[in-house]
Amino acid sequence: MRVVRWVDGSRTDASDRLALEEPLEIRVRGRAVTVTMRTPGGEDEDAELCAGFLLTEGIVRGREDVLKVEACGRNEWGNVVNVLLAPLVHVDFERLTRHVFASSSCGVCGKATIEAVRGGCSPVRSDVRVSAGVLAGLPRRMRDRQALFEATGAVHAAALADVRGELKVVREDVGRHNAVDKALGHAFVRGMAMADGVLVVSGRISFEIVQKAAMAGVPVVCGVSAPTSLAVECGEELGVTVAGFVRDGRVNVYSRGERVIA
Repeated sequence: MRVVRWVDGSRTDASDRLALEEPLEIRVRGRAVTVTMRTPGGEDEDAELCAGFLLTEGIVRGREDVLKVEACGRNEWGNVVNVLLAPLVHVDFERLTRHVFASSSCGVCGKATIEAVRGGCSPVRSDVRVSAGVLAGLPRRMRDRQALFEATGAVHAAALADVRGELKVVREDVGRHNAVDKALGHAFVRGMAMADGVLVVSGRISFEIVQKAAMAGVPVVCGVSAPTSLAVECGEELGVTVAGFVRDGRVNVYSRGERVIA
């Protein structure tokens, strides 16, 4: 699009690219469960987003639980997809919502919130070890694959890596939680191992991100910015190593530090 650009007091006309942001209504068995603002990435990424969302909400456990994710065309708000689940998968529609535990301004006591999450999530048990050097290099490797951020500067990124530092998948989205759901959903639908993985995020590490990692069984989360206090507490409670300020050769480990080695 055309923009007016001011540089050192001088005005010029220029062109700029914007990141797309559209609503996606997710339905389960034909019933609407959430509307999320996301960056469209085609049917494959929408399917990954849905699978990741249901995985991190504790609705599905294995690939066989998701039979199909089908597009339902468009309504007046945007895109609609419906997830067909296996007949024996139980869905508590009253609990299934994007913001069950996620809102940072909901006023819910942190300890009570963590206990609620633990009710549907077992602590991650993993003997995996990862070097501080590998962690320190992951954000830069992810940054090199953030094509949409390079073009627009307006999206978050999440990646899943192994302990050797190899990036298995990188996803971008206007919502940090959507980027995480896309990356975890990609690994989930392809049967990729996550129990020895590292979740990398491009911004701060919130409680919701640690919760999603725990639900997917990912033992380590690292990000270029700081974690919140509740994210660290959640990491301790749910067995997730939380590392923040991972940049410029620096790594701050806030929880479960025994997994990070020299």
